[in-house]
Amino acid sequence: MSSKTSKDGTGPIARAAEIVREYGPFAGADNVHGVTHDGTRVWAATGPRMVAFDPESGDTTRTLDHACDAGTAFDGKHLYQITESRIDKIDPVTGQTLASIPAPGNGHDSGLTWAEGSLWVGQYRDRKIHQIDPETGKIRRTIESNRFVTGVTWVDGELWHATWEDEESELRRIDPESGAVLERLEMPKGTGVSGLESDGNGLFYCGGGSSGKVRAVRRPKTAA
Repeated sequence: MSSKTSKDGTGPIARAAEIVREYGPFAGADNVHGVTHDGTRVWAATGPRMVAFDPESGDTTRTLDHACDAGTAFDGKHLYQITESRIDKIDPVTGQTLASIPAPGNGHDSGLTWAEGSLWVGQYRDRKIHQIDPETGKIRRTIESNRFVTGVTWVDGELWHATWEDEESELRRIDPESGAVLERLEMPKGTGVSGLESDGNGLFYCGGGSSGKVRAVRRPKTAA
């Protein structure tokens, strides 16, 4: 799908994001930071604990007592969670922390996702996305953005990230090489996005920051 370009030529015109469902607030949680999807459940980082819920019923199915103040990811077997200045690798069955690596932003990290054998970490005020080695934390490459970066996700070879700046939030598809903005979905005014993950099946799950909610947004279909 080709996107129309804004009059000033700076990028595509934003379209309204289609919010199809809201979840939460969750018991004992005032915020939602990172979100991820494990193929069945959605996980939300709520600060003192990680909460998993069924996206069909909305019911909470699991909680893990683990500090979680930014992005969350799932590699098919393990959860990864940004906590302060580190990224913890967690067994979702036992809740045990298996390993930790330094986060590239030293405590100023935001979104997190897993793709192609790497972790991808958003840097909020630095307006960057880092691809890092999941074993060592070493930065493999960096993509520049022109907006604050919150959540990050890959889906079907597309790189998307969320923005939250001046009380406005968007979901943006960007060129993974140049960082050029290819598509923009604008959230309703006052609706922030703190974390982002695709379910790989037509939806984005968006952390709602201090609203304590997770919102499901329909992913636009892109023509081949």
